Amino acid sequence: MNSTQEQVRLKKKGYDFWRTDLSGAKYVVAPMVDQSELAWRLLSKRYGAELCYTPMIHASVFIRDEHYRKESMMSCSADRPLIVQFCANEPEILLKAAKLAEPFCEAVDLNLGCPQAIAKRGHYGVFLQDEWELLHKMISLCNEQLNVPITCKIRVFHDIKKTVKYAQMLESAGCQLLTVHGRTKEQKGIETGLAKWEFIKAVKDAVKIPVFANGNIQYLEDVNRCLEETGVDGVMTAEGNLHNPALFSGINPPIWQMAEEYLDLVKEYPCPLSYVRGHLFKLFHHALNIHLDIRHELAKAKNLSDMFRITKSLKLRCQEDMAKADNDPNTFSSYKLPLPHWLCQPYERPPQTTDITPKENVSELRTNKRHNDQVIVDENGQPMSRNKIKKLLRNPQKQLNNKPKIVYEICSACRNPKGGKCEHHLCKPCCKEKTTTQSLDCNGHRFLFETKGKPVTLNVENKKNKLEATGDEIICDS
Repeated sequence: MNSTQEQVRLKKKGYDFWRTDLSGAKYVVAPMVDQSELAWRLLSKRYGAELCYTPMIHASVFIRDEHYRKESMMSCSADRPLIVQFCANEPEILLKAAKLAEPFCEAVDLNLGCPQAIAKRGHYGVFLQDEWELLHKMISLCNEQLNVPITCKIRVFHDIKKTVKYAQMLESAGCQLLTVHGRTKEQKGIETGLAKWEFIKAVKDAVKIPVFANGNIQYLEDVNRCLEETGVDGVMTAEGNLHNPALFSGINPPIWQMAEEYLDLVKEYPCPLSYVRGHLFKLFHHALNIHLDIRHELAKAKNLSDMFRITKSLKLRCQEDMAKADNDPNTFSSYKLPLPHWLCQPYERPPQTTDITPKENVSELRTNKRHNDQVIVDENGQPMSRNKIKKLLRNPQKQLNNKPKIVYEICSACRNPKGGKCEHHLCKPCCKEKTTTQSLDCNGHRFLFETKGKPVTLNVENKKNKLEATGDEIICDS
């Protein structure tokens, strides 16, 4: 038996892996694209997180791009235990990427839960959940060849029995730990609803490997309730952690404190500025709805020094707000937050309702499915696009200018818009065909088939100008 086979034979599995390599972790920070980088993982572990995942990594890019690989695998001793998550749809590609990552982590995770459009285009994440034969091959190959365990993160089906069979199939393929996000692939964006903990419990009861629950985690009380109701071995959070990285400690620290600690970590473990901006927008979410000028400053910040300065400015504003609240406790009551806006707290999605009004209650659209026969209008009674709705969801105070649509005249020969300066009232292709076949000119499209077909004569003034400009002798007919 060679050394590789010996390592595989001694590789820990299931609960043995969870108890030893992961130290029985119960408090878990989810893999988040551009948001669970090293600095954020270290901040989360400082406040109670016991296990973190890397952001989702594209396996094929990880193999071929050395810079991407180094950036994705930035870690340190305080970052362990660590699980590296990949998205992939080919067994050999996943195995090759996992082989490169296994020296730096306790396990490799296959992302089967991403519901975003980019995952649909790339054919990975939750859009592989119906391809059981392929998934079985991918997981079994990694289980056989890797020196670390292979784990999976999934979303549920609409049918609880199918969800259970899905989990059992992954277990039989060699998955050693399963994270179950209790939402379906359709539950995202403004259509996000509550995660189904009963589905997670059914999976936990049906498999013999450790199970983590994901969904509906906003406070430490939610973590404890989820552990009790589902019987899972650990609880994972994403959005709750982004709004309050101290969630697992059961505290709600001032937003500027978390921001300052995070920025200090970024100085030591650099990451792209877009990651930093995203984290500060989440931490400052409620305060920025009050201090809109600071929101605009944060959006335009160009470096880490700007981020420190903006954090200091918001800290001073919030301290002024604290003084106002001491004098009048009802000063900020109209914002209806469970805690003052200067404390870390989750964004709580409003309850589902069918009574949708325009911009004033646009946040309610987060839990309302937009049916084909439902038209959402703005204050002027005009239909709102999905992009406009998303902008208002991010910032209900935002003023969206309704620019009138430009109505283009139609080409007289086809249904395309005609050229604005076309002398024949045609689009460019139709104009070219007409002027070519009939030897016509169109100055608007710069087609000069009639002019080019005739001899060109220059007048005396043009001759002199050209002669002076070039220094050449010009001879032409008078």
